[in-house]
Amino acid sequence: MDDSEFTHLRSRRSFFRTAACAALGTAGLSNCLRDLRLINAALAQGTGFTDYKALVCVFLSGGNDSNNLVIPYIQSEYDNYAAIRQNLALLRSAVLPLSPLSSDGHDYALHPNCPELATLFGEGKLATLFNTGTLLYPITRAQYKARTVATPPQLFSHSDQVTQWQTSIPDQPPRSGWGGRIADLLQAQQPTAQISLCTSLAGANTFEVGNVVQQYAVSTSGAVTLSGVTGNRLQAVKDLLALSDVNLQRTAIADVTAHAIATGDLLNTAIAPTAAANYWISPFPNTGLGNQLKMAARMIQARAALGMQRQIFFVSVGGYDTHTGQVNAADTGTGAHANLLGEVSKSLLAFQRGMEQIGIPNAVTAFTASDFGRTFPTNGQGSDHGWGSHHLICGGAVRGRRTYGQFPTLAINGPDDTDTGRWIPTTSVDQYSATLAKWFGVSNTDIGTIFPNLGRFTGSYGSGYLGFMT
Repeated sequence: MDDSEFTHLRSRRSFFRTAACAALGTAGLSNCLRDLRLINAALAQGTGFTDYKALVCVFLSGGNDSNNLVIPYIQSEYDNYAAIRQNLALLRSAVLPLSPLSSDGHDYALHPNCPELATLFGEGKLATLFNTGTLLYPITRAQYKARTVATPPQLFSHSDQVTQWQTSIPDQPPRSGWGGRIADLLQAQQPTAQISLCTSLAGANTFEVGNVVQQYAVSTSGAVTLSGVTGNRLQAVKDLLALSDVNLQRTAIADVTAHAIATGDLLNTAIAPTAAANYWISPFPNTGLGNQLKMAARMIQARAALGMQRQIFFVSVGGYDTHTGQVNAADTGTGAHANLLGEVSKSLLAFQRGMEQIGIPNAVTAFTASDFGRTFPTNGQGSDHGWGSHHLICGGAVRGRRTYGQFPTLAINGPDDTDTGRWIPTTSVDQYSATLAKWFGVSNTDIGTIFPNLGRFTGSYGSGYLGFMT
């Protein structure tokens, strides 16, 4: 879509939204006004970037047990961890100690199956963010127990929490994802773009839903093309699609299909040079996540051919709903969850090495997200749905080898516990996402349009921006 098309769509959609607002109640009106503010902000933006940046959301679907991703390492704190986690506890002799540049008075270690993450952390290209989750307002345990501060609806529900993580507006019906809203705002600044600013390697998602920009879904092999239709047959299809038709619906379908074919051809041609098995110096693991990140890397390598200066990618891997079979007996870092974390570790290292290989080590930031954390105590075979969780931010622009946020007090009925080992978040998804968005190019003026609840998380509770990006 060229810039003239984008402007036309903005104008048309502005008209319809303005008309629709008149027919809606107060809640609907606030949504319409936010959409109109977003469109007005997009119109006010400049007409081009002078650099390249990409965000890569790595969604750990099912709810990652981050209690075994980052482990307390001071002996007394580890002993407390082991006593409560019981059969889920990792051996202290097996975990990977960290040496952060920052200090909160505690020592931490990574899961033993994550040596690649430890390497990135030591190089200053990885940071950890503690106890982050969906929030409507800052909340304490006392307020949670007394119900004096509102909490996000349907806590501990997979579908609801996935939506709230990906929209960053938990107190309103989902209309768009925060990645999609950023794309709406910034797409006009890359008028030479040949594909959407948002690309999904994991099918349709809420994170990249915009009001104007649509996510572009590709497979780990490239753009999806017409199966078995090549040569003369393909040309015949293109010729048929180009025929004029008085039926507007058929014409619209033909236009969309022809555009999809042309875009697919363009993308597959642009990424063809990176198809060789030995192209990447640091091989990507042949796993679901590894192959998704490899395709993202191939598309980033082709950014010039595709006319891209800003890109948002979504990748996802399942298996994290570990109610049972989470670890092996007498665990030393093996089992289902260990395998999942090992996949993340190997994939993120390969991806960062790929960005270094193509000469943009500081231009791409990958970050994790998940439905929620999990309970700290064992349920006997695994862990159950939680709330706050720890996350990873990876890239050359990350102020790495540091920890951010507040690590929870590991105590049942402690100050950070709902009452069953579910951590009450001390950092909001809004703060996490807004910090990434600001680095990506969203101005201070427009950040409130993308994250309308961000202003609730300032002052004594902490800055709206978390400082983990340069």
